[in-house]
Amino acid sequence: MALLLSLSGGNQAMAWILLLHLPTACLQAGNSAGSNRLNAFGVNQPANLSGVQGGSIEIPFSFYFPWELAEDPQMRIFWRWKHFHGEFIYNSSSGFIHEHFKNRLILTWTQPQTSGVLRILDLKEKDQTGYFCRVLLNTREGMKGLQSIAGTQLTITHGISTTMQSPSIITSAVTTAGLEDTEGQRNPSLVNLGAMVGVVLATAVLITPICVLMIFLWRKKR
Repeated sequence: MALLLSLSGGNQAMAWILLLHLPTACLQAGNSAGSNRLNAFGVNQPANLSGVQGGSIEIPFSFYFPWELAEDPQMRIFWRWKHFHGEFIYNSSSGFIHEHFKNRLILTWTQPQTSGVLRILDLKEKDQTGYFCRVLLNTREGMKGLQSIAGTQLTITHGISTTMQSPSIITSAVTTAGLEDTEGQRNPSLVNLGAMVGVVLATAVLITPICVLMIFLWRKKR
């Protein structure tokens, strides 16, 4: 859904200002006129989007209208946040960006395209609110203004952080597990270690007398 505002003639600069600040009663009247299918107009946005804090999000938009554009359509894209009459956070013609969104807003759109994308970078918790696209254009019937009524409600979620054990802790756990008995039985690694010690001792017992005898014979020969 969108709202229609129309002004023709007179000072164009003043008309632009009036288009941006018309009271609610006038805006509602324009919305009623827009319900006529023969004069269909509107601004399309997704109703809801979700982004992760610290990440980025893209809000696609498109608009349509029945009027014939003037030779110089002077198409402008604006964005508001929080509510329908909220502060402007972006102005495509002047390059204005709200202080809260400095270096975080990118509009992908070129006149006379009727669709585009607003990208919000480095999402913050405070970014969780509504966003409303507004379009102003110059037609052969005068200047027209369209704005989404419902806008896009943005939800910010926190990323899931996973904590891994340090290598020292993991090694310690594995070592301890290797020394534990299973169902009252001796650990196979301990059995193997005992067998190796027995073999070494037996070898030492056999070799020691031989070495002593060889030393004795060598000395006797001398």
